[in-house]
Amino acid sequence: MAIFSKPLLDSLRQHKPGKRGILLLAVILLLRSRLLSIPKQAFKRIPSARAKESLSPGELEEVLQQLYTKQVDGSKTLLVPYRERVSKVNIRETPKTKFVLDAPFFPPLPAAAKAKPNIDKTFLRQLRAILFRIAFPSFWTKETFIVLSHSFFLVLRTVLSVFVAKLDGRLARDLVSANGKGFLRGLGLWFLLAIPSTYTNSLIRHLQSKLSLNLRTRLTRYTHDLYLSSAPNLRYYRSGLEGVDQYITADIEAWCDALAGLYGNILKPSLDLVLFTSQLARSLGVRGTILLFGNYYATVAILRAVTPAFGRLAAVEAKLEGEYRAGMGRVGREAEEIAFYDGGVRERDILTRAYMRLIKHVNSIYKIRIAYEWTEDYVIKYLWSAAGYCLIAVPLLYTRTKRSLGIQTGPSRDRPEDAIAGRTETYVSNRRLLLSLADAGGRLMYAYKDLLELAGLTTRLYTLLSTLHNLAPLPNQTIEAGGDISLSHVDVVVPSPNPVASDALLDDESEPSEPPLSPPLVKDLSLALKDGDHLMITGSNGVGKTAVARVLAGLWAPQGAGAEVRRPADGPDGRRAVFVVPQRAYMVTGSLLDQIIYPHSYPEFVASGRTEKDLMEILEMVFLAYLPEREGGWTTRKEWRDVLSGGEKQRMAMARVFYHRPRFAVLDECTSAVSSDVEGRMYEHAKALGITLITISLRPSLIQYHTHLLTLSGDGSATWTLARVGTEEERMGIDREISSLESKLADVEKWEQRVKELDVLLSAQEPV
Repeated sequence: MAIFSKPLLDSLRQHKPGKRGILLLAVILLLRSRLLSIPKQAFKRIPSARAKESLSPGELEEVLQQLYTKQVDGSKTLLVPYRERVSKVNIRETPKTKFVLDAPFFPPLPAAAKAKPNIDKTFLRQLRAILFRIAFPSFWTKETFIVLSHSFFLVLRTVLSVFVAKLDGRLARDLVSANGKGFLRGLGLWFLLAIPSTYTNSLIRHLQSKLSLNLRTRLTRYTHDLYLSSAPNLRYYRSGLEGVDQYITADIEAWCDALAGLYGNILKPSLDLVLFTSQLARSLGVRGTILLFGNYYATVAILRAVTPAFGRLAAVEAKLEGEYRAGMGRVGREAEEIAFYDGGVRERDILTRAYMRLIKHVNSIYKIRIAYEWTEDYVIKYLWSAAGYCLIAVPLLYTRTKRSLGIQTGPSRDRPEDAIAGRTETYVSNRRLLLSLADAGGRLMYAYKDLLELAGLTTRLYTLLSTLHNLAPLPNQTIEAGGDISLSHVDVVVPSPNPVASDALLDDESEPSEPPLSPPLVKDLSLALKDGDHLMITGSNGVGKTAVARVLAGLWAPQGAGAEVRRPADGPDGRRAVFVVPQRAYMVTGSLLDQIIYPHSYPEFVASGRTEKDLMEILEMVFLAYLPEREGGWTTRKEWRDVLSGGEKQRMAMARVFYHRPRFAVLDECTSAVSSDVEGRMYEHAKALGITLITISLRPSLIQYHTHLLTLSGDGSATWTLARVGTEEERMGIDREISSLESKLADVEKWEQRVKELDVLLSAQEPV
């Protein structure tokens, strides 16, 4: 069926040009559904390009397993499954030189600046550092293009608002003067102006959201590269920040949303104030313009006097939100342990207390806002409206000639009706401009509150970045190609908390100071290990066995005069020099294959030339060969922390040792949940692979798999003894320990007799 029939076209020709345009517009509006269906029907004939790119379930699993592909220039292309397709995102790692150059722009903040964020020089310096070092590192960025586009449409919306105000007055003039043709022409222009106006409004909101998303992406990538730094920085291990997940997730998102929204809420109202004031000045004259600026000044003075400290309130709210979020994460992470203790009620009380602290603070903000918003609405809505009526009356009531001083000044009219129509046009146009001006002023006043909240979020984000940039570097350990492990005159000391991260807990008047070092756990430790020198570290609980492993792994800095730590470098074939297996087995997010090859990724596994058959042999060595069949294959993705038992997780950690085959493996109580026979077989297999073992354990049965025994004393003296297993010295040490125990046993009868005597004395002193 034809869209336009012949009778309809004939009827259009019979009408006058003005009415013909209105009728044509009505026809288009009535038939808009059929007009919009034409492109859809045409596109249905074209085969969808997305359908060709859709992935099968098997291909989707392969993409999830692959994760990324490496490019020639060193960058990585992330493979992100989305709607049965793959989106490719190119990622370039932030160079370390960039962090070195940025560090001077993020000095530590004093405690007072953290506690009382405000719009001052400190805030401007923080904002400038984040904006021009991270968010907009150069002018030629995508974010800059979005800002320019956003600015263009903000200016365009202001210009369109002026046109709408003029057109509004023209329509009122034509109605008062009974000019039908002029009214219809103005109505047609009204519909034409509506098209770019609505498109501009929608695009402004889109560009604002796009700017926020791009800023968040850039800040998140920068923070990830800075926070998840590799050795020797290890900022994620040494930052000391509480609720760091809140900083990196919610705080960055809130900061980007606030900044993107604040830009539009400041630029657009500022342009409105300038343009609308210039337009009104032509009508209001000198007196009206002076009164207009007096109104501006009075509004700003009143609202500034009653504005609370929204920046500080926003910062405290973000901190409390992070504490509550961390508590919920802790319960989910430690659910099994809490269930064993039946601690649900206790955890509920802890979470409820954290939640109530947050809610009370939010309620206090709402109460504070009541008085502020009451004053703000009264001043902006009613005071500005009353001032608008007075300003409109100035050129009409206090001008001697009583002539029309409208926005569009035309030739004087002789008829009284024309004078009335002109004054009506002036009133309506000025009224429209004043309403827009009041809205612009109101948004500027609201923007001040938003600016204070942005100051609080900026302080939070700056605290994260300055803390990560100002961590004290660890002393560089001497790494030698083909070398051995050696410690010389090392004091093992618990590192002090990061003063940069702990300043926020201080009072406003207190000054941060370096905390004193704790007493050493082990004094003047010196040892040297070569290939085949299997070392076992033992001692009572809390004497510093794991602390020695942390020094060996480079997590703790060695202390003491002349302290030196030497470690071998990784081999040219990719073989790791030192591999540490902690007591609590870590299960990474990913597939079953990822659990064995961690910290390698799937592309690195493929590049190594290993196959799934090799992984199955490794699982057989740790008695986990049944896992692929039981769990559904190598690509199965589960929450392995909850799926595997304690013994299975520890054996999976040993499977990682067999996969990487390091020269030295530090095993920190990593087989405590494994039976002795399985434990012995794994140790024998590790030695057969040429791995030198450094074991931390209290099990005497493991001594037979080692050649050296390091015993840390538990008497508080921080002394130690190093003996070779199976030597005369070791046997003499055992004999001395046996004789010491026998002498203590010989005194048992004497102490028992003394206990009886004390009982007799106590019974004699009891009252009758």
